Amino acid sequence: MRLIESLKRKKFVLFNIFFTLYIGINLIGGERGLISYFDKKKIYEELLNKEIILSTQLEELEHKISLLKNNDFDYLDMLYREKFRYGTKDEIIIKLK
Repeated sequence: MRLIESLKRKKFVLFNIFFTLYIGINLIGGERGLISYFDKKKIYEELLNKEIILSTQLEELEHKISLLKNNDFDYLDMLYREKFRYGTKDEIIIKLK
């Protein structure tokens, strides 16, 4: 009986304690909390790095396509020798990749 009466008197204090705990837990670990923020920031940086890599690969492919469209004989000869491993008898082929 005394416990119930004391809880009724300290209702406001208990409410403030629980409310503060609720806000503190959600601030740190909720969906919009600090931990989630740093995870999303890390994912964003990884995506930016991936975008840079993909854009450089796209530029390389566009350059190769333009060489093929313009019938660049040096590039076509290089492709021919690389794909079919073609060379004359007096040539020494050294693959650098």
